[in-house]
Amino acid sequence: MSASEAKAAPSPFAGVRAPKPLLAPAAEQRLTPRQREVLGALEDLVVRGGFAELTMAEIAARLGCSLRTLYEISPSKDELVLAVVDRRLRRIGRRAIAACEAQDPPLAALRAYLRTANEAVQPTTVAFAREFADVPGAQRLLDAHEGYVVAVTRSLLDRAVADGDISAVDSAALAHVLGGLGREFSRPEVAATAVTSTAKQSADAITEIILRGLERRKGTLV
Repeated sequence: MSASEAKAAPSPFAGVRAPKPLLAPAAEQRLTPRQREVLGALEDLVVRGGFAELTMAEIAARLGCSLRTLYEISPSKDELVLAVVDRRLRRIGRRAIAACEAQDPPLAALRAYLRTANEAVQPTTVAFAREFADVPGAQRLLDAHEGYVVAVTRSLLDRAVADGDISAVDSAALAHVLGGLGREFSRPEVAATAVTSTAKQSADAITEIILRGLERRKGTLV
């Protein structure tokens, strides 16, 4: 990540703020190339699952780095895992905003935004979902990121209503539904029942059904 990427980009949505990063921009800028490489490798390890039983020393051995390198990034295993997941979610969030900004009509922008945002659950295994749920602070982290997705979604829904692309809707309620689909389908008890679909595929499919339903209501009375 470049220094410019590490800095928190201003949101194009008035009143919508991205969650505060766990690894401060200034701290991330000070990371060495090796430490950034380790963070990338650690992300791959974490999202596959199986990290719960590993000690910091065992993680360092798996990554081929020194224990000191890990502690220079974060003071504990739990905080290290949280920082890695937060960093990943923020990276996907930036791509989602970029995909959204590349579109003109708000409904098209919303579709592009949610499809990209749902990538956050794509490589997540059932093992990861179960293990991460037990990490102190994990729920708070996921709530913060989901809250941001919901806020962006609501803003785009309100724009679509204002532009006459869709009929008036309860944008707050609908935003919570759309913004929470990815997380809902990535829950261990839900993901374990999937036969042919990934969490992202399921979230994308339901999102598309809802958005098409909104389009069909254009011009009708509510």
